[in-house]
Amino acid sequence: MKSAEAALARLCDPGVEVSAHYLIGSDGTVWQMVDEAQRAWHAGAGEWAGQGDVNSRSVGIELDNRGDHPFAERQMAALESLLPQIMTRWDIPADGIIGHSDMAPDRKFDPGSRFDWTRLAQQGLACGVGGGPVGPSVAPDAFRALAQRAGFTADVDDATLLAAVRLRFRPQARGPLEAADLTALTRT
Repeated sequence: MKSAEAALARLCDPGVEVSAHYLIGSDGTVWQMVDEAQRAWHAGAGEWAGQGDVNSRSVGIELDNRGDHPFAERQMAALESLLPQIMTRWDIPADGIIGHSDMAPDRKFDPGSRFDWTRLAQQGLACGVGGGPVGPSVAPDAFRALAQRAGFTADVDDATLLAAVRLRFRPQARGPLEAADLTALTRT
């Protein structure tokens, strides 16, 4: 959407059958649209950590950003204030904080390559880039196994899986699968 107000209007329009629990504007304004205990229609079809029906088991936060510019400081600060509250209320670990592109990599790309996952990870509000040891194989099967252990269990082809993992952990990476892609998924 072109603005938070346009997104708010769409998310509150019953005719489009899409909603979220929260919307955070680029100026840091937070709108709560759906009670956290109620289902919102923000995720659509997808899977995370072997669990489908993400809408029924998640709190959806939409961010006012088209993906072509960095996320505003006030918006990130508002998200950093909201996330710990939600994580505490629902006992959500850092590795349970995901983006649409994590659970539906064949359909979604948000929050996008300009979202600062590292900033959230440094505060314990998301899972950070791994750094554990990897075996000698840089084979797609080894990569897929690590990705599935990290939660990327949606049924997608190798290229789509690699793109989703890179979008989350290595947004500047390009080209074929490499050892750094495996390392990004390993936990010590």
